[in-house]
Amino acid sequence: MPRKHFRKYLPSHQSITGNRFVAWFGPWLQHHNLWHLHRRSVAGGVAVGLFAGLVPGPLQILTGVLLSIIFRVNLPVAALMTLYTNPLTIVPLYYLAYRYGALVTLTDAQNELPATFSTEGLAWSEWLPALSDWMISLGKPLAVGLPLLAITLAALGYLLVDNAWKIYVRLAWQGRAKRRNRK
Repeated sequence: MPRKHFRKYLPSHQSITGNRFVAWFGPWLQHHNLWHLHRRSVAGGVAVGLFAGLVPGPLQILTGVLLSIIFRVNLPVAALMTLYTNPLTIVPLYYLAYRYGALVTLTDAQNELPATFSTEGLAWSEWLPALSDWMISLGKPLAVGLPLLAITLAALGYLLVDNAWKIYVRLAWQGRAKRRNRK
C-alpha cells in the first residue's frame, strides 16, 4: 500500500511517546503496532473500527481506541473507520442489523416491526430516553443482529484489506521485476 504517502501525515513514534498526554497512559499507547502502517496492523485497525462503529451511542471512537489497544492494531485507522456510522448511515445499518437478527432468530420481521422512531415534540433531554425505549422495542432481532453484523463487517473488512494489500505488494514486485529486466 502507499505507506510513504500516509507516513508524512502520521506522527513519528518519538513524537507520540514524547507527548505529555500520551506519556500519561504509559506503555499502553507505546506499542509499535498501534502507530505503524503494515498489513496486519492496518487490516486489524479496519476490523476493529468496523466493529466499534456499530456500538450504540456516542462511544464508537472510544471503543475503537480501546479495542485497538487490546488487540494491538493501528489506532488511527481504527478510530477513523468508526466514522462510517453517522446520522445518514445509522438508520439503514440498524435496519440491516434488525433484519439480520430476524433472519438468524427465525423471527417474522414483517409482522413484528415496531413503531418508527420520532423526536417530534420532545425536548433535547428527552431524546436519549426515547431512543433507548425505541431500541428496546426492537427486541431480540436487534440484540442478536447488531453484534452479528458488527462481527460480519469486521471479518469482511479485515479480509478485504489484507487481500488488497497482498495484491498491491505482489503487483509492485512484478512491476519492479519488469523494470529491472528492461535495463
